[in-house]
Parts: sequence; structure tokens; C-alpha cells
Amino acid sequence: MRNKGFTAMLILALSLLSGACGTKGGDKPTMPPLTLYLAGDSTVASYLDKRAPLAGWGQFIGTHFTDRVTVVNAAESGRSSKSFIDEGRLQKIKEEIRKGDYLFIQFGHNDEKTDQERHTDPYTTYKSYLKQYVEAAREKGAFPVLITPMNRRNFNPNGTLAMTHGAYPAAMIQLGKELQVPVIDLHTSSKKLLEQLGDEPSKKLFLWLEPGENANYPEGSKDNTHFNENGASEMAGLVVQGIREAKLPLLDYIKNTSPEPVHK
Repeated sequence: MRNKGFTAMLILALSLLSGACGTKGGDKPTMPPLTLYLAGDSTVASYLDKRAPLAGWGQFIGTHFTDRVTVVNAAESGRSSKSFIDEGRLQKIKEEIRKGDYLFIQFGHNDEKTDQERHTDPYTTYKSYLKQYVEAAREKGAFPVLITPMNRRNFNPNGTLAMTHGAYPAAMIQLGKELQVPVIDLHTSSKKLLEQLGDEPSKKLFLWLEPGENANYPEGSKDNTHFNENGASEMAGLVVQGIREAKLPLLDYIKNTSPEPVHK
């Protein structure tokens, strides 16, 4: 009888210990906290209420993760892969980023601009600047991820999107292969989404407002590049879809239930 009692007590103790270690009911052990840094332009950036409903996908990406992930959105409107570095913004990230963190990198919209401060050539300087982001992350033991620029709302008469980013998406994908860096192809996934919605319905994802519809934009807005909150949320969902497709370790930090998509 004493042996049976001792066995029961041992089982109870082991059960309590297992629960304390975070393995109760087959749950995963608690994941270590990490920080997700975002480097990008206006389509990624976060905005103050006075500019709402203007939004970048960086405002919403955090809703897809558990509380073990802290998002630092360093994206800034109007920046290219070059000007972001020249202004010291990458250096600031490098000073903060730690081993096990992630750096998501999305540029292209402003690299196309012709001014000297921002312009890059897709297969030369663009790749050269992007490489600096990759190296900065890897030097600190963090994980870089490249993200191609999403499409603008620019439809051809036949209902397909006009490609306005030239060779930049292809150049980024090429660099990803060369450096063995994961690439989330938001350029392709956003094209699929916008063409699925169609020309007129896709306006509901962008900053299209009638005059007087919103106090922040009394004259209205017809913006085919920047998203409203619905569109930014959709783009964030496509980024998470890309995380799944790439099978990044970050996948373990995604909530079991993701926010419902805006479009039906």
C-alpha cells in the first residue's frame, strides 16, 4: 500500500512540474520573445489619427502575432532603399536589433523616383542597398526577410493591372536567391487580390474619398498607391500568408486565428 501511495504522489509531482514548465495539455513550450522590425516606405508606415483612414500594412501586422512579438515600425513615407540608409535609419535599427529578431525590408515605390536622393537602378544600386539591410540583420544574429513592393491600383482596359514597378520586384527576388534570403512576393499576391476584386471594387482598399466624406480630407482623395485601413489590413494578411508559404520560424508566433479578411 505504501508503494502505491508513493507512486501516486510521484505522478502528482511530475504532473505539477510539467504544468509549471508550460507543457500542459500538449501545448508548445513558451516561445522566447522577439522583435519584428519593419524598414520601408509609406505603404508600410504607421500614421497618426489626423491622417486616418490612411494606413500602411505595418500598422496591422502585429494583430496576427501573439504577445511574444513586439513590432517596431521604422518605415517612413517617401523613403527609398537608398535614402532610408543615407538618413541613418538603418543604422538605428542595427543598434537596437538583437539575435533572434526579424527585419522585414520592403522598398521599391520611391526607388523609381528620378531625384538623386532616392533613385536606384534595379539590378545594380537597388540590390546593393538592399544587401546592406541583409548584412546589418545578419551581423546581429537577426533574420532578414525581403518583401517586394505591392501593386498600385492601375488597371488596363482588359481588367488586368498595369505593372508600374518595372524590374524592381524581379531584382529583389534575384537578390534573395543570391543571398539565400526569404522573399515574400507581395507584388504578385497583391496583383492577384486586386485583379480578383476588379477596378471599381478595389477602390475600397485605397484612399479614395468623396469631398466632405472625411474631415481629414475635406477635398476628398483619389489615391491609387496608398491604402485605407481596410486595404492596409488586407496587405498585412498577405504578408502573413507569405510567412506561411516561406515556412519561416516566425510562423510559430502567429495566432491560431487570424483576423477575418475585409473582402468577400
